[in-house]
Amino acid sequence: MKVKTILVSQPEPQTENSPYFDLAEKQKVKVDFIPFIHVAGVDGADVRKQKVNVPDHTAVILTSRNAVDHFFRIAEELRFNVPNDMKYFCTSEAIAYYLQKYVVYRKRKIYFGQSRFEDLKPLFKKHKTEKFLLPTSDVLKPVVPKVLKECKVDYTRAIMYNTVCSDLSDLADVKYDILVFFSPSGIKSLFENFPDFEQGNTRIAAFGNVTHKAVEDAGLKVDIKAPSPKFPSMTMAIEDYIKKVNKK
Repeated sequence: MKVKTILVSQPEPQTENSPYFDLAEKQKVKVDFIPFIHVAGVDGADVRKQKVNVPDHTAVILTSRNAVDHFFRIAEELRFNVPNDMKYFCTSEAIAYYLQKYVVYRKRKIYFGQSRFEDLKPLFKKHKTEKFLLPTSDVLKPVVPKVLKECKVDYTRAIMYNTVCSDLSDLADVKYDILVFFSPSGIKSLFENFPDFEQGNTRIAAFGNVTHKAVEDAGLKVDIKAPSPKFPSMTMAIEDYIKKVNKK
């Protein structure tokens, strides 16, 4: 069946040059964006209940912009003035630059990897004496504790925000040719909102091995997989699929 409509389970990109907009224009398809999950902050009092004492730490590990926002929110709630010599270890340069929202970037000790958590290994080994704080959501990728254990990092995990399923009731009577997922949480939200969901002719695109597995564990079929050596981005994989099926 030809593809005419796509639903991406993420917020709409804020930049005009998003590859999804290019995809929609080039392939003459409609692309909608509706986040299947959202983030809800945890109260400072609940962070205290986790027996986390933020001032005890000399460095922070930041794996997302959400982690940045909620670290500084909690610091403010707990009336903790983040010291100027606090070190920041970010999984990507984009997250590192996002710190400018809260600190004077050039005056801080900020380190970052290429994008994968594994990229931080050399940095952890170089800074063995630091006591790290790891702000996370209630959902944590298995690679994070694995790498920290391998590097013998002295760290404390603090759950500062939760991943919550969004209300998708407005989609009850809406059908899309392709649903695009980026995390197991998106699949969970799909079934929490629509317990009787059946795939039928709907194609599913999934990003990452963990998401692929979540789709299959839910009894669904992954029609479009990314990343791959040939298609490192989701939009590239979707475009290739559309070109094939819309030719027929």
